[in-house]
Amino acid sequence: MRLIARNPSDDLALPRIRRPEIKALTEGEIARMLATATGTPVAVPLLVLVGTGMRRGELLGLRWRDIDLDGGTLVVAQTAQEAYKELHFKEPKTAKSRRRITLPGVVVEALRAQRTEEAKQALASPPGEQGSDLVLLAPDGGPWWPSNFNRTWQRFKGQQALTIRFHDLRHSHATQLLAAGVHVKIVSERLGHASVGITLDVYSHALPALQEGAAALIDAGLRAALAG
Repeated sequence: MRLIARNPSDDLALPRIRRPEIKALTEGEIARMLATATGTPVAVPLLVLVGTGMRRGELLGLRWRDIDLDGGTLVVAQTAQEAYKELHFKEPKTAKSRRRITLPGVVVEALRAQRTEEAKQALASPPGEQGSDLVLLAPDGGPWWPSNFNRTWQRFKGQQALTIRFHDLRHSHATQLLAAGVHVKIVSERLGHASVGITLDVYSHALPALQEGAAALIDAGLRAALAG
């Protein structure tokens, strides 16, 4: 409003944003976690998460209509959000968040088995009873509220003495892909990041190993050229 000659906030020193430390599980740790989750309510959600890198809200908002089991893909088309004691399903905030993800075969098999089981339960249900289109349902058969899902995860995590956050499973997915040599742009697209720069910034811890791999490839090429 130009009521004063200068803006005093120009002299403020903004605090640095400190990112929480990223913890990524190894393949062996993921395998053990999934094995102990078998038969629990979090078994399929955890498998889908480590196989896709989806966010929690995207996971809980996933519908069968968004999945192509024959093609082995899913589309992130909505996200589950909890606010003011109400559950809402909304479209992803950005165009990059709305994305198509190719599924690992083990995830396709698990989802196909769940779909078959749901079809059997539907046949045994009273006529006219409508089933849910949501893929992941709470133990009571209704939509899984994020807060309730988090309590279930915390209980499972405590029983298994896990010291990771739920979001670290998304980090584990990305870290494994980068360590396997998958191009960072593909990883960024799977995660739904707004730019490749965000992916590089968040997962800079995985880059030293990639640098070593690149150096080894160059070394092999140079040695072959010199030998020839």
